[in-house]
Parts: sequence; structure tokens; C-alpha cells
Amino acid sequence: MKKQILIALAGVAALIPQFSHAQVRNEGLANDIIAARQKNTALMKQYAWNSRTELLINSAVKDIRIEQVMYGPAGTLQRTLLNDQPAAMPGGFLRKRIAEKEKADTEKYLHGLRTLLEEYTLSTGGKVIDFLSQAVIQAPDANGLLQFTGNGVVKPADTMTLSIFAPTKQTRQMTISTIFEGDQVNISATFKSLNSGLTYMAFGQVDVPAKNITVQLQNYDFINQNQ
Repeated sequence: MKKQILIALAGVAALIPQFSHAQVRNEGLANDIIAARQKNTALMKQYAWNSRTELLINSAVKDIRIEQVMYGPAGTLQRTLLNDQPAAMPGGFLRKRIAEKEKADTEKYLHGLRTLLEEYTLSTGGKVIDFLSQAVIQAPDANGLLQFTGNGVVKPADTMTLSIFAPTKQTRQMTISTIFEGDQVNISATFKSLNSGLTYMAFGQVDVPAKNITVQLQNYDFINQNQ
């Protein structure tokens, strides 16, 4: 009797990996996208580029920052400030102190917002699989773009739409609607590819309507340091 039970358990155990594998929707496509991202990351580490960040509050430019960006020996991004043009502080001691506090509060808010947005990059293979396993997929359009739309990606009420170029599995567009500290946040990003095959975010915009904050980001002037 014990022998029969062990044989039965062995049979069930043999089926578990197959059953688990069958439960993951779009796993093959996810693996293709993961492989394309890994290849792109390796290529990105050969480049240095410029990044321009512009902060607007109430449609007025409050800060423009230009940095040179590259990967360091440890594989982490290194940023060198090339230019920073903050808005002028108002005159008067009290007004200046108030403006300095508002600036510090804004910088703290933007730092937290940036940390949240990093979660939407789907930086690990597991996160890519999690997203694609529950996303709604539209067939490729005339431009060869596959579109994925998912909800609850990072926050319970968020929505994320990702457009992938079907032949290369590289990202072309991304839009996100999410909540940060009770505020509605809308993000859009457009990606481009160089002749070398490197795909990068060319332009991104973050809008926080409740605070009248807009952050615009451009990446440009990519130089292959190995050439």
C-alpha cells in the first residue's frame, strides 16, 4: 500500500512542473523580450550620452539640468552635471526662506516620484513575466507594434500600456497612469533605436496635474566609447 502511495505521489510530482509552466501566459514572448532587453543593456554600457531634465511648475520653467550619463566599472549609472539653471530666488529674507523650503519639498517629492517610476521599468525578468502574464495584448498594427495593457502593475489602481516592435522585441512607447502620495500621475515615453541596434528612451514626460508639475526628459548625443 505504501509503495502504491509513493508511486502515486511521484506521478503527481512529475506533473507539477508541467502544470506550473502551463499557467504562465505569454511566457515565450516574455522570454524573447527579456533576452532583447539583456542584449540592449549590454550594448548600452558601451555608450555615454547627454540627459536633459526640465522641471516646470504652473507651466513656468523652474530648473534645467543637463548631465552626461554613462555606466561605471561597477555597472551602475554615473551622472556628471554639465549645466544647472535653477530659477532665481525672490528677494527678501522671509520670501527667500519660504522659496528655499518649497524647493526642498519639491525636490523630496520628485525624488520619491522617481523611485516609484523606476518600478515601472520592469527591471527584472520576473517582473516582465508578471506583467505579460496578465496583460491584454493587441495584434501587431501596420507598423509592427504589439501593444500590452495591464492593471495593478505596481499600484492597485494603475494602468500601464507598453508598445513593443514585434521583429526586435524592443520598446517603442510606454504610458502609465498611477497614484503617488494621493496625486494622479501620468507618464509617457517614446523610444528610438540607433543604427547599432541600441534602443533608448528619447523623450519622457511626467505630469502631476494636482500640483501643476511637469517633468520633461530628453536623452541624446549617444557616443560609443569603444569606437
